[in-house]
Amino acid sequence: MAEEKSDIVLEREYIIPLRRKCAKVPGYKRANKAIKSIKEFLARHMRAEGRDLRKVKIDKFLNHEIWFKGIKNPPAKIKVKAKKLKNGEIYVELAEIPEKVRYDIEREKKNIEAETKAKGKVEEKKAEEKAEEKPEEKKEAEEKKDEVGGKKKDVIVHRMALKK
Repeated sequence: MAEEKSDIVLEREYIIPLRRKCAKVPGYKRANKAIKSIKEFLARHMRAEGRDLRKVKIDKFLNHEIWFKGIKNPPAKIKVKAKKLKNGEIYVELAEIPEKVRYDIEREKKNIEAETKAKGKVEEKKAEEKAEEKPEEKKEAEEKKDEVGGKKKDVIVHRMALKK
């Protein structure tokens, strides 16, 4: 989630009952109904504008928890943490994330940070190399790009025409 602490207007924890709603639909629609029930419940209890379900955003771990036992067997109830932002959007996440999942999330964040740092260093090196390149070498490189088969390129040819 990309929200700031200052953007949060309201934060609550709920235990959402799903059994009654999911029991009324066929087995092949139960997990879908569970997701919709969560959205309806939170739109009502967090007072979303017009009870708009599109403003309720579900975290991927909550979604995985609902779908864990398949489409026919969603959990009977689930504990969630809901946050309402200034712009009216409601973010919902699983309240009790298992330790292994929490560890995986932290490890994934560290990997992403390391990758971005590495990419930044590579880009800095490329920028330095381009700055060090002499103007004469740049002209030669441009001339080489313009030449195709020893002749200067006069007309821009579509790449599909070149393959024929």
